[in-house]
Amino acid sequence: MQRSRREPIYSTAVAAGRALFGLLRLRRIESGLENLPRNGGAVIAMTHFGYLDFALVEWVLWLHCRGRVRFLAKQSVFDKPVLGWLLRGMRHIPVDMQAGADAYARAAKALRKGELIGVFPEAGVSASFTVRELKTGAVRLAGDAGVPVIPVAVWGGHRLLTKNRRIRFRERFGVPVSFAVGQPIEIHPGDNVTERTTELRSTLQALVHGLQAEYPVDGTGTWWQPRESGGTAPTPEEAAAADEERRLRREREARARAR
Repeated sequence: MQRSRREPIYSTAVAAGRALFGLLRLRRIESGLENLPRNGGAVIAMTHFGYLDFALVEWVLWLHCRGRVRFLAKQSVFDKPVLGWLLRGMRHIPVDMQAGADAYARAAKALRKGELIGVFPEAGVSASFTVRELKTGAVRLAGDAGVPVIPVAVWGGHRLLTKNRRIRFRERFGVPVSFAVGQPIEIHPGDNVTERTTELRSTLQALVHGLQAEYPVDGTGTWWQPRESGGTAPTPEEAAAADEERRLRREREARARAR
């Protein structure tokens, strides 16, 4: 894993995150950390149930091995004045959703140099809190760069901040956040990318099920538990329908503004 001597912006951001999570008294529960690489590049493929998942994973990697993850994020986020400056200073990679070739090339180059690249292969937060169909980019990127995919599941982070849910500040205190790091998935030349992506999804969902089974708080009847596990979260079908409705509404609003 390539580490520069000093990255003051990254170090400051990590310190701020640690202070916030300490203030909230989050309870960190970890398994499989031995699967994280200490040397060489890797694609960190994560579940995405909450908006803070990227910061939580970085928190764990930093504590474990001082690992710095470079995340792929939408260009629109980089366009925001303060946040964009911060992301560029941390050497994250902007993605133009209409033309992602440049971001892909930059990510592959960073991987070959020994960096860790963080991706959310679901391409958005899953409101059903189950692993949705994955995009093939994580597997293709790992294969092209000659590095493994490291599956990482996070459970509990969505109780801090997530899609379609107002969470009161006091509800965020003392939340257990569980992490499971799966064994590296090696991608070989000639592999069927679709099949390996399906394998990655199955691995991530299995890790999530394991975290749910061991989670120290019973989620029965709660909004943050999947419907299939006794909670009241939307089903995958309901969540997909809501996402599509939101997409169409935004398109209508964009057309109205353009008139």
